[in-house]
Amino acid sequence: MAQTFGYVRVSTREQNEERQLIAMLDFGVPDRSIYKDKQSGKDFQRRGYCRLLKKLKPGDTLVIKSIDRLGRDYAEILEQWRVITKEKQAAIVVLDIPILDTREKDRDLTGTLIADLVLQILCYIAQTEREFMRQRQAEGIAAARVRGIKLGRPPMERPAILNEVCKAWESREISAREAGRRLGISYKTFQIWAAEHTFNRKVAE
Repeated sequence: MAQTFGYVRVSTREQNEERQLIAMLDFGVPDRSIYKDKQSGKDFQRRGYCRLLKKLKPGDTLVIKSIDRLGRDYAEILEQWRVITKEKQAAIVVLDIPILDTREKDRDLTGTLIADLVLQILCYIAQTEREFMRQRQAEGIAAARVRGIKLGRPPMERPAILNEVCKAWESREISAREAGRRLGISYKTFQIWAAEHTFNRKVAE
């Protein structure tokens, strides 16, 4: 018997997937058949998605809220679309774009071809926009540096006891973890500070 599945994705654990879940339930996707990921869409190595892909059988339907919930990479989206519709022989429904509905009901070959063409155009536009965004970001950062604007968080102020703690660590009186505890930082941060401290001391000598 054919089944209907839903796929919901948000990029971070802080984001809320409620809007997507409501759309799935409104469409009629059973709650138990909704697979979720809280992970970036840069690739398809996601636990929820991989489990869903194994479940899909010929005649099943996969429902997603929007195409970017499936993924973010243009070529990868097209490849997964092919895998689902051709290899798995399942249908895909994109709720935000009604024409992206590959179910056979009330569709002919022309409708399927149009849906595939629209998908390719949308993926291309999304990919191009992301590349333009990265380019604008890089240009903005470069322009800010030319103007002497410092970007990013300011470095943490080094405590007055850093020199004392570094000497104790170098003489093996304390471990890096204990040094970090005394300074109120992680041991990895301490190791970075200690390396900088040693370098600066040698330069001064």
